[in-house]
This record gives sequence, structure tokens and C-alpha cells, in this order.
Amino acid sequence: MQFPGIDPIAFAIGPLVIRWYALAYVAGIVLGNIYVVWLNRRHAFFSKAALDDLILYAVLGVILGGRIGYVLFYNLPYFIDHPGGILQVWRGGMSFHGGLGGVLVAFYLFARKHKISYLRVLDFLAAATPIGLFLGRLANFVNGELYGRVTASSFGMVFPNGGPEPRYPSQLFEAALEGAVLFIILFLLATRTRALNYRGILGGAFIAGYGIFRFCVEYVREPDTQLGLLALGFSMGQWLCIPMIGLGAWLLLTAKKREV
Repeated sequence: MQFPGIDPIAFAIGPLVIRWYALAYVAGIVLGNIYVVWLNRRHAFFSKAALDDLILYAVLGVILGGRIGYVLFYNLPYFIDHPGGILQVWRGGMSFHGGLGGVLVAFYLFARKHKISYLRVLDFLAAATPIGLFLGRLANFVNGELYGRVTASSFGMVFPNGGPEPRYPSQLFEAALEGAVLFIILFLLATRTRALNYRGILGGAFIAGYGIFRFCVEYVREPDTQLGLLALGFSMGQWLCIPMIGLGAWLLLTAKKREV
């Protein structure tokens, strides 16, 4: 397959350059917020004041957690030598696992402030997150980054920064599984079943589902150059997914004990 070669820059206004990656983050947060408001109209769990506060906590959790996670998990030696680079978010380097951790902390503070069940907040967060994941992975594809391992299959694609050999478009696999498929699963749980009567069930389904999908895709995704493969031949992404799968499974298995 031919790499489409889409310009990573969406548009520029004088010296101001807007990239598709940045627009994906903004669109994911805005559309996720709209979806949460729509879900809340059906179930009326949050007050208007709480919903108005929600997006601020989401933005701070995603950006701060994503950057801190990337620094700690994926490139710590570099940032120890170049601490000023930690703040240069525009140069790239965000971790989903770090972003998830940041959001979990942010929404714990949000839940305490508004006196709402933390697991209830997690359920709504989980339902909306695949929207941002879908758009973010498409933006990774446009940037020609986070590509897959070398392959001789018909799925192979030559990426501008990936050398002359065809590679799996693993960003598109992730967009499909972690984004579209996971969104549909959670949408059906939230709207066609009594799942929201059990606090934590959507959160558990998301955490376990993402962990499983990401773990599988990592087998065709190129490991980070500075890390390579770790113990048991697993990538850093796979090792970070293992506790996610365990936590998600526990939330699902114990959900009936938390009936509203």
C-alpha cells in the first residue's frame, strides 16, 4: 500500500502552525465532552456545574499525565540530561498510559470536589475516551510515527521515516480496535443494557478492553528505539497493559457488588 503523504500541518496563519495532531487532541476532548453530556441527559448522574467543570480536569489530566508518563516510561535518561525538553510538548512525546494515570488522578479530585462516586466518573470517562483514541491514532498515522514492524504482507506500507521496507500501519489497527470497536462496545453497554446500574462496569470494560487490544497490536508495532523489547520479549507498552487488564477484569468481576 502507498502511504498517502498527508501534510501533518493542517493550516498556518502567519507564524502560527496548527497540526493535525493538535486538532485531534482538541476534537477528542470536545467531542468526548459532548458525548458525556448526551449520556448524562439519559441518566442524570451529574449536575450542570459538575459537567461544566469536567472538561478542565480532563484537559489537565491528559496533557500533564501524558507528558509525565512519556518522560518516565519511555525516555527518562534523555530528559535527565535535557530537563528543559520536558516542557517542549510541541516536539512530540505523549504516553497513553501516562495520560490515563493523569486523568484517573484528575477525576479523583473532581469526584471529591463534587461529591460524586469516583467509579461513576470513571464510567463516563471510559465511554468517551475511545473517541480521542480514534482521532489520536489517525493523527499518528498522518505524522508517519508509531508505525509497525517490517512486514511482507499486503498490509505493508513504506513510511517516510521508517526506512525503505514496508511496515504494518499499526496506527490504523489501533484506531480501529482501541477507538472504533471499543467505542461501540461501550456504547452498547451504556445504552442497551443496565450496565450503568453497576458502578465501575464501563470503566472496567474500557481498561480491560484497551489493555487487550493494545497488547495484541504491540506484536506488530515497532518498539521504541531507545527501549527495544524488554523481558519475555514484551514491549514497554505490553508490560504497561498487563496491570490494566488485571484491574479491568477485577472491576468487571466485582461490579455486581456495586449496584446503584
